[in-house]
Amino acid sequence: MVGWVFMHRCQQFLRKYLELPNGIPSHDTIQRVFAMVNPEFLKGFQIRWNELLSSNEGEKLKKIFSLDGKTQRGNKRGGQKPNHIVSAVDENGFCFSQELVEDKSNEITAIPLVLKDLNIKGHIVTTDAMGCQKDIAALIVKMKADYVLALKANHGILHGDVKLYFDDAELLKGCAYTRTAEKARSSVEIREYWQTEDIPWISDRKDWSKLKSITMTRNTIAKGDSTTTETRYFISSLGVTINDKGKKTADEVARAIRSHWMVESFHHHLDVTYKEDANQTAEKDATFNLNIITKLAHSTLKLLDIGRKNVSIRAKRFITCLNPEKYIDMLMEN
Repeated sequence: MVGWVFMHRCQQFLRKYLELPNGIPSHDTIQRVFAMVNPEFLKGFQIRWNELLSSNEGEKLKKIFSLDGKTQRGNKRGGQKPNHIVSAVDENGFCFSQELVEDKSNEITAIPLVLKDLNIKGHIVTTDAMGCQKDIAALIVKMKADYVLALKANHGILHGDVKLYFDDAELLKGCAYTRTAEKARSSVEIREYWQTEDIPWISDRKDWSKLKSITMTRNTIAKGDSTTTETRYFISSLGVTINDKGKKTADEVARAIRSHWMVESFHHHLDVTYKEDANQTAEKDATFNLNIITKLAHSTLKLLDIGRKNVSIRAKRFITCLNPEKYIDMLMEN
């Protein structure tokens, strides 16, 4: 309803781009159109848009693509299984590809389809534990990219062996090490990374394409008198980094692991800023199309400079809706 009111208020502006011979379509008509449009068309448009975003990047820039899935909970109606969409988001918060998981499938089958829409050559791909699969690692390497995959109990033996390795204090001393500390409001978060290429002991190492190292991370959050610690493990085709002083560090793998939070932040925006889960559209293609358009809108808002610093995406939405013609013209000029 809000969108329909907006279109009526901006009807003159919209006629610059649409004929609208019968005026603004009704809410039901717009919904039927979204259900009729093939999502592959919008995905193709998004790919062309992303190529435009990447056209000015230096050839040596190594991007990080983080893959993760999100369920559109408002789409769950009448016993229908809700859409679950796997997205690829880069370290700057732009979504480059997404794939709808089939009803009787899971993220493991969707991830290869997402990757095939991407130009990942020379870059890094990160996934959560669901994507930690030998076939997925092999596909990433085949596409001439590197991977950093979260390792959890779904690979029980390998996870246990890696944990035992890092539990050994003497072995830990020989690992490359990187540490960062950040202040966030009233808390301090310390992130520690230990990485090693000492992995000949991994029994099925050859089954993991180009497996070069394992990593342990320890995040410690101190807030007042309380302290919480989380430890995680990863496998990767990235090797240990040598810094300018010739010292071994885990800098590159640390950057990749830290960047994975961007896809989680992106999904948070879909829920909180765009209220995706409140959308009760039942038709699955229509809901998927809305997801793609929302991501395109998010990328556009991130690019938009409205002349003020530290303006949230939510605020940008409000400001641009007050005068869309001004800000679209501004984007066209850039």
